[in-house]
Amino acid sequence: MKVVREQREGHASLIRVTVDASDYGQSVDKVLRDYRRKANIPGFRPGMVPMGIVKKMYGKGVLAEQSYRIASESAFNYLAEQKIDYVGDVIPSDEQGDFDFDNGTEFEFVFEIGEAPEVNLELTAKDKVVYNKIKIDKKMHNDYLDNWLRRYGHMADADKVTRDEALSVTLDNGTIHSEDAYVGLISMSDEERKPFIGKKVGYKTAVNVNELYKNPTQRAAALHLKEEELEGIDPNFTLEITKIRKFANPELNDEFFKMAFPEGNITDAAGLDKFVDEEISAELARESDYLFTLQLRDYLLEKAALEMPTEFLKRWLYVINEGKFSKEDIEKDFDQFVKMFSWNYLQKHFIQSEGLNVTTEEAAEEARKFAAAQFVQYGMPSAPAEMVENFAKRLLDDKQQSQKIYEKLYEQKVVESVKSKIKVAEKVISAEDFAALAKTI
Repeated sequence: MKVVREQREGHASLIRVTVDASDYGQSVDKVLRDYRRKANIPGFRPGMVPMGIVKKMYGKGVLAEQSYRIASESAFNYLAEQKIDYVGDVIPSDEQGDFDFDNGTEFEFVFEIGEAPEVNLELTAKDKVVYNKIKIDKKMHNDYLDNWLRRYGHMADADKVTRDEALSVTLDNGTIHSEDAYVGLISMSDEERKPFIGKKVGYKTAVNVNELYKNPTQRAAALHLKEEELEGIDPNFTLEITKIRKFANPELNDEFFKMAFPEGNITDAAGLDKFVDEEISAELARESDYLFTLQLRDYLLEKAALEMPTEFLKRWLYVINEGKFSKEDIEKDFDQFVKMFSWNYLQKHFIQSEGLNVTTEEAAEEARKFAAAQFVQYGMPSAPAEMVENFAKRLLDDKQQSQKIYEKLYEQKVVESVKSKIKVAEKVISAEDFAALAKTI
């Protein structure tokens, strides 16, 4: 057997592996003997098929399979022995010639690799990356407080319509008389709710119920009918407002604070304002951390200036996707792919050089945080611990979800490790400036 490496332009190499009968002969004979033992051919008892017939039927395919297997294993062994680092995977080369498995005994297999770039990245306090912190303004505070108080709010009577009230109305077209029909302004567009703005109880107007209730189910409920009874009715009704109700925040009294904070840590409006700012800060910190990670990634990639084997990677992507994407598709998104591929490569460098590790306990805790956040989105901010634990376990049992959790934690550890070596300058900016900055990344 002969293995030869040929380095090419673009940081790629060919691995030429030549095998002959002395390399694959025993493997081919072993497989053919196994075929003979299992062959079920009319006219012959099991295991008694002449080897000549077995070779004629299966010999060429077995020879191709075993010679390729041995050549492929030899290529991988060569790379390991020579300590040649590569990216992506070993793929068949475009320079591979044809094989004559009918008459030949010596075969050359040509593989291609993309050479892994060397990482030369010395980080010091002279390296500076800005950490952008979002300033909490009054509107942000008030909006968050209002949304948070809605958990404890209630419906209250209102004197007139202002924007998103709930109306109780009477609908009458001379044939159908429906009382206590519901009209929700919150689900309307500004144009649709405009006729009701400023109106009070007792206000009457003409409406088309097909336009007022575009959904047949809602229309039937408002008119106290079954959906099948809607057909043929006159849609022109008189509407009279009989009640106006709006959502009201709770009164910030002792009863409220005991209910909202049973542990007694917050007892007045000042404490509530501080609590709100802390909650906002925690949410904004996640956004700042995410943007910082992207900025740090771009800084490190520019500084490292990794020379990736781009043309090889394009061919590799095409091969491993088995025709799912055309070469044009790969070319279109290739720049973004190389960026993420290079970032993952740099992360592996830091993980190895810094000895970074994610424990199973850390992964389990991250899974619990994710599970708890999901329950909050489902409207269950205080989900039972057992329910959160079971959800977290399912996440870790799912190979794809588990991989995402570990990748996230490793990235966080890489970022923290790099932060300890460079200068991080904190800068407070407005939410608008932060959003504009994020769009440029």
